Amino acid sequence: MSGSEAGSLQLSDYQLRTLEENFTKVSKHPDETTLMLIAAECGLTQEETQKWFQLRNARWRQSEGLPPKLGSVLD
Repeated sequence: MSGSEAGSLQLSDYQLRTLEENFTKVSKHPDETTLMLIAAECGLTQEETQKWFQLRNARWRQSEGLPPKLGSVLD
C-alpha cells in the first residue's frame, strides 16, 4: 500500500515493512494494545495505524473475493 492509497499518510519503507509484517504474521485485526505497540514501533499515531489496517484489510478482502467490510465471514 503506497502513501497515496492511505490518503495523506506518507510511509517510509521501514514503516510499511513493519505494518505489512504485523498484518501478515501477527493479526489482520490487532487489538487496542497491539495497535498501540505497532504504532509506537512505526512512529505513527494509533489512529493512523488503525486507518492503515482498515484500508489494508479492505484491500486484502477484495483480493480474496470478499466484501470490503467485515461481515459474517470470519477471515
